Amino acid sequence: MAGLSFSPLIRGQFSAIARVRWQLFVNSLRTIRGRMEVVARGFMFLGFGMGAIVGSIGLGATAWYFVSSARVDWLPVLLWPVFLFWQLFPVMASAFTENVDSSNLLRFPLTFRSYFLIRIAYGSLDPSTAMGSLWLLGMAIGIAWASPALFLTAAPVLLLFAIFNILLARMLFTWVERWLAQRRSREILGVFFLFVVISFQFIGPLVRHFGNRSQPALSHFVVQALPIERLLPPGVAAQAIAHSLRGEYALALGSFALLCAYALAVLWLLNLRLRAQYRGENLSEAVARTIGPAAKQQIRLGWNIPGVPGPVSAVLEKEIHYLSRSGPTLFTLVMPVVVLLIFRFSPGKTDSAGGLLGHASDLAFPIGAAYTLLILTNLVYNSLGADAAGIQFYFVSPVRFREILMGKNLTHTLVLAVEMLLVWAGASLLYRPPPGEILLTTFTGVFFALVVNLTAGNLLSVYTPKKVDLAALGRQRASQVTALVSLGIQAAVLGLCALAILLARAYHHIWLAAINFVALAAIAIVIYFLVLNRIDAIVLRRREVMIAELCRA
Repeated sequence: MAGLSFSPLIRGQFSAIARVRWQLFVNSLRTIRGRMEVVARGFMFLGFGMGAIVGSIGLGATAWYFVSSARVDWLPVLLWPVFLFWQLFPVMASAFTENVDSSNLLRFPLTFRSYFLIRIAYGSLDPSTAMGSLWLLGMAIGIAWASPALFLTAAPVLLLFAIFNILLARMLFTWVERWLAQRRSREILGVFFLFVVISFQFIGPLVRHFGNRSQPALSHFVVQALPIERLLPPGVAAQAIAHSLRGEYALALGSFALLCAYALAVLWLLNLRLRAQYRGENLSEAVARTIGPAAKQQIRLGWNIPGVPGPVSAVLEKEIHYLSRSGPTLFTLVMPVVVLLIFRFSPGKTDSAGGLLGHASDLAFPIGAAYTLLILTNLVYNSLGADAAGIQFYFVSPVRFREILMGKNLTHTLVLAVEMLLVWAGASLLYRPPPGEILLTTFTGVFFALVVNLTAGNLLSVYTPKKVDLAALGRQRASQVTALVSLGIQAAVLGLCALAILLARAYHHIWLAAINFVALAAIAIVIYFLVLNRIDAIVLRRREVMIAELCRA
């Protein structure tokens, strides 16, 4: 990748892409949804901006303290969180980040150098990159305040560390997307991520559980791990700054050279992957035809569910097939029970046998049910996202959109019912079976919240749909407007549920909350059917916008 200078051709291509992106933004402001997206992004910008400023001040003050008190060996404590946040946040918070699929630009006559730089530039627009850069800037200012001479050495090191993080994030995304493009590697990677994420959840409870009992062993492990940590990029960057402060310039130069080697290795891997994309690599899962065109295939009939209309059962069958082939969705089915396991093995304040919920085991089932409802939000509030270009078949089929959404809502209800059954079994095995009044109150409360979420989800799925690519890493599962509105709806529902429970506790009868939930659910059901009866007219008015959004390349 030598000679990455900005030639007139590259500058012209960058200028053209910038003009196109700006014009797309201006054109989006002509619609109500576009203006709502701008408002939602404004709120997101404020939230991320506050986190960046507070983190920058905190890291800067801590770096000043470490340098001024000659404790510069503690700088890895600051660099490791920045490194982990930079790499993990785009994956863990895909609802609040948006990675533009710049591979579509390959249809235009771009040079490879322009394509490479555009991929880097697009990837640098992530909130994690902006926040990480500001945090490192705060550290640099703190170091300069404590030792102006050290700043001349620390600034290049922190700049190189930021470049390394940007390149590493892009490299990981490009290679993971390449592995996710084929079904077999997607399944293997999905199982791997499943075990990694679940294992991470148990680190805190295990450390707290065994920390007091094995302090010498833990100290020995930390001592053994320090040499390895100093060879990894955050440790190398911290060592370069520490050696400079002590006047060990040869060792500082060696650490800086090692960090450069890390950056060049990541750059080589990224270049290898992007060059394959640029040359037209197409990882198709299509198989060769094995049956001649004249051969007849047996037609398999769809599901025939008693009491359910044919179109609704057909949509239900399709949605079940979609969900069963989605690794992330199947992963969410396990997480409520995992959360109960974490609570069970996390020691409480009094080290009770039941963990965090040892003295309130009756709350295990309501907490698991509430978490189950929350993780269903991505499905309910963007129920048309997985259909993508298939939305066109809905409009040419002799089926009302009311029946289509009823099929999707029935699917979400069945998923929630299965989840509730798993949570009940987990709570009963890990703690004790919940009492009857807790069961009644929880089921009625969840039913009320489900009806509200289905009503709002149907409207938002029509007004703010977003295409979902289950094979791509780091893509948004819903629009930013949907994410913000869903947070507001969940807060309102939880507030009403808390008010109903408080009123029941005031009369010393928890079952009174179930009566309140039934009354609220009756009102929500009336609103649900009112929306459902008008949804066909709403969809008819917005069909062009929906098709354009869900068929977007």
